[in-house]
Amino acid sequence: MRSERRPFPEWADYKRNSIWIYDCTHFAGCPKHAVFAVMDLVTRKWITELVSIEETSTQVQVVFMDALEIEGLLELIEARQDAPPADTSPFAADVDVDVLPPVLLVVSDNGPQMTSCSTREFMAMCAIAQHFGRPGTPTDQAWIESLFGHVKAEWPHLDRIRDPEVLRAELAVVRNEYNTVRLHASIGYVTPDDEHEGRGEKIRAARKRGLRHARWARIAYHRIQQAKANRRSPR
Repeated sequence: MRSERRPFPEWADYKRNSIWIYDCTHFAGCPKHAVFAVMDLVTRKWITELVSIEETSTQVQVVFMDALEIEGLLELIEARQDAPPADTSPFAADVDVDVLPPVLLVVSDNGPQMTSCSTREFMAMCAIAQHFGRPGTPTDQAWIESLFGHVKAEWPHLDRIRDPEVLRAELAVVRNEYNTVRLHASIGYVTPDDEHEGRGEKIRAARKRGLRHARWARIAYHRIQQAKANRRSPR
């Protein structure tokens, strides 16, 4: 009998740059190269990716340093590193938040590059707590699996690219389109960039107002048309 998925810790707020998720995948045209991707689990923003012929903890560190820099979190981490050390090392998801709250919760599967001592030490150094899914249960990482699935289905040309440099460049283009053009169903049909930058709620509210006004206008129009028809009909 399969165990239940472990819930996220209470200190992990459901807001941008609070819970990230990452994983790696492969594309058919470059089967020997791994593609690491980091995504904000809450806003669904695809933050960055790394194409590498290796698939180790080193690549995890490189892609996370890039993601942390993109999101402006490096200064916060540097300040955390200057703070007195916590008793818990490396960071666990249930670390005592009264002592030192983690900067991020990072979700992943149990791949060797995610669970290695080097990765754990790096995450601890960056004040990042790790949260692992159940072994053999990809649905525990459904958010990042969904990202990979949509990217491969909606941009199928990526699987036909045989040059890793071209794949790297194309992924950057696709990431921009995914974040700024494609409407995401799970966040109310706004773009991940809109949700990440705090515009999502206003867009959803404006859409609801527009739908209400359109309904009222439609009802008023049909009532007017019915009244005109009644006036024209013989008595």
